[in-house]
Amino acid sequence: VQLQASGGGLVQAGGSLRLSCAASGSIFSINAMGWFRQAPGKEYEFVAAIRWSTGNTYSTDSVKGRFTISRDKPKNTLYLQMNSLKPDDTAVYYCAVDKEFATIWNANEYDYWGQGTQVTVSS
Repeated sequence: VQLQASGGGLVQAGGSLRLSCAASGSIFSINAMGWFRQAPGKEYEFVAAIRWSTGNTYSTDSVKGRFTISRDKPKNTLYLQMNSLKPDDTAVYYCAVDKEFATIWNANEYDYWGQGTQVTVSS
């Protein structure tokens, strides 16, 4: 599976961005897709995930009520709508594919990764 992420940029605190991640290749192997982020000097952090077949979503507490993960199955595209952005949300955001569905918050479970897109939130 190949993943192409886009949509990052520079935004002021309180603003919004929508990230997209287009998947191609062995789409049939996708069980779930997720978004992770990595700030400078920090580990990968789970942001949100979606079960590809059912659309059930999961997110970390720090983004609940602000970020929404969704997918467009016909377009094989994953989205992350980010509202009320804060400077702490500044990071490189990665989309990833999980062929299983066990520990979706664990980056090590994911099998394919996109190239990352930078999100910078200024105060």
